[in-house]
Amino acid sequence: MKNFSRRSFLERVSLGTVAAAALPSLSLADVNTFQGRKLNIALVGLGRYAGYLAEGLQTAQHCKLAGIVTGTPSKAEDWKKRYNIPDNNIYNYKNFDEVSRNKDIDVIYVVLPNAMHKEYAIRAAKAGKHVIVEKPMAITEQDCREMIDACNRAGVQLAMGYRLHYEPYNMEIKRLGQEKVFGKLKLIEASLGYRSADPSEWRVKKALAGGGPLMNLGVYCVQVARYVSGEEPTSVTAQFGPITNKLVFTEVEESITWQLQFPSGLVATSSSTYNCRIDRFFASAEEGFFELSPAISYGPFKGRTSNGDEMNFPEINQQGVQCDEIAKVLLANQKLPDHISGKEGMQDVKIMQAIYKAAETGKRIAI
Repeated sequence: MKNFSRRSFLERVSLGTVAAAALPSLSLADVNTFQGRKLNIALVGLGRYAGYLAEGLQTAQHCKLAGIVTGTPSKAEDWKKRYNIPDNNIYNYKNFDEVSRNKDIDVIYVVLPNAMHKEYAIRAAKAGKHVIVEKPMAITEQDCREMIDACNRAGVQLAMGYRLHYEPYNMEIKRLGQEKVFGKLKLIEASLGYRSADPSEWRVKKALAGGGPLMNLGVYCVQVARYVSGEEPTSVTAQFGPITNKLVFTEVEESITWQLQFPSGLVATSSSTYNCRIDRFFASAEEGFFELSPAISYGPFKGRTSNGDEMNFPEINQQGVQCDEIAKVLLANQKLPDHISGKEGMQDVKIMQAIYKAAETGKRIAI
């Protein structure tokens, strides 16, 4: 096993180096091209997560909340006052396409229910704006492909809102796995869940969400298995959990468990659920293990390894750092890296579709 001590662990990886590792390197000339300039972002949909993004954007250095799109006049007025948004940058869903004439908005960040991602990403691309889409990218792989094609035709870039690609603890477990610090990975366990009992929430409506906790939470489990291993799964088996609240879960699953098989022999087993709270990651390798718990939510994260090392990184505003790092690449006129692009989002949707098929048929499904 490679030498690994707490001192070398802390010296090797800092907040800056973790963020830099996730993105293409920017030269001094690149940085100077946008020094003092901020990328202007408009949020489409002002639900709960948009609130997290708005607060995160207040901490950002290279981008700012410049506009909003909402169908609720009272929300528009509230956000206008709270974030000092000019009238010219406030849109509704009917006049949204007029954003094409607004030079004060550079990026459209789609924060709508999953089934609406495709429409507004394509409309944003046609308006000539870069696009960021919240996870999951869309309902089907075909929807994702159409979004990618629309952005390519329009000459704009498409990024995924994958906040954990900039989060120091998750970038460290990615390093430990991909550099095989504890040898070849044998098993990954990653699960995320919380209790949900609101039958009116859009996340339990299949037409809007596309599915239950797999679409909302399981995407993080799929992601972490992929970026820690550096591999793509080849097949999957899966099982639906029992429905314990039949008043809420009439259209989507309440819980689901699955097992991804990878070319190296690695197996990643995961659960996503609306029945209980769980937030953990564990990886077992030939010469030890490493784990986080909490792991893939908002922390405060806590990690350790089999040789007694504890992970100790600064807590960050995940949304603020994510938007900043995407903004730096766009401001420098560089191409976004694949692992935060639409290509990455489409791969996750493809895997989740296979998970559902495996659970529905009881068969191993090739990916």
